[in-house]
Amino acid sequence: MAEKKNDKLLIIIAGLIIGVIAAGLAYLGNPKNMGFCIACFLRDTVGGLGLHRAPVVQYIRPEIVGIVIGAFAAAFVKKEFSSKGGSAPMTRFVLGFFAMVGCLMFLGCPFRMILRLAGGDLNALLGLVGFAAGILCGIFFLKSGYSLKRTYALTAGEGYWLPIVEVVIFVLLLAKPAFLFFSEEGPGSMHAAVGFALCAGLVVGVLAQRTRLCMVGGMRDLVLFKETRLLWGFIAILVAALVTNLVLGGFKLGFAEQPVAHMDGLWNALGMLLVGYACVLLGGCPLRQLVMSGEGNADSAVTVLGLMVGAAFCHNFGLASSGEGPTANGKIAVIIGIIVVTLIGVVNTYVKAEAAKEAA
Repeated sequence: MAEKKNDKLLIIIAGLIIGVIAAGLAYLGNPKNMGFCIACFLRDTVGGLGLHRAPVVQYIRPEIVGIVIGAFAAAFVKKEFSSKGGSAPMTRFVLGFFAMVGCLMFLGCPFRMILRLAGGDLNALLGLVGFAAGILCGIFFLKSGYSLKRTYALTAGEGYWLPIVEVVIFVLLLAKPAFLFFSEEGPGSMHAAVGFALCAGLVVGVLAQRTRLCMVGGMRDLVLFKETRLLWGFIAILVAALVTNLVLGGFKLGFAEQPVAHMDGLWNALGMLLVGYACVLLGGCPLRQLVMSGEGNADSAVTVLGLMVGAAFCHNFGLASSGEGPTANGKIAVIIGIIVVTLIGVVNTYVKAEAAKEAA
């Protein structure tokens, strides 16, 4: 009992620290209500690398580098780093791809959804409703036996690839070679100083690794096991970011004229439904996937690649929303995503179960 209380206290403290950091980053130059957003920052990074050409969202975000390296360092020190993978990598890639489609319909990942609420953006409430509904859809399959099967121990080098790639990307940011792209206006042009952003990412990476922080996992565990530990972390983030925003003048209550957001409630909800649905079947939110990739999980690294390709695809083919609202292509992509994620759930629940019965 005492151990459980200590775990809950630790995740609350971590959440409070992360909430202050996230709101502080917005004050220091990041877009408002976007001190941290895994989806948006991956989208900006792939734009900075030239994988999409949307000029307002191109910048290599040091926070992403920091999260992966921070998680890697924490796992390595605690002897929790382990190269493993082989659990349906292509399925995970596709789930990551469509999770990003949902994020860019809503304009934010689950982390940013909480930060938008902390900034007074009431549009995020509709996203939260959809997110919860998507998690319930995923839980239906979990209860029915859904599984992507076990992971396997891999050669040591496999787990190091994504941390190495992140270090290379950071070196490119510092070197600023001519082939990189940097936004001159829009969200991509808004960023905290590189040193602050990197340090913030490192702290969040370490804390998220040690506490297993995950918004999807928190809501899943509440429904399946009546366990609230992980949710307390995000409640703490919300409270800390809200208080910090009030102190720093970053709070604006309402639906209209919120930063990097739109007011189409239906598609805010459906976008986050797709995110929650896909992430339950993945076993974690985008933040958790980054952290696990830092721990040596090659399947999570493949998921991160799926998120990145999804971000590039969304901006190359007009799927991403903007402050003006969702696009027609984006709406079609979200519906396709919900169908594909459902098919993945069915195949990895009922089809496998039937095949196992026949084999027996």
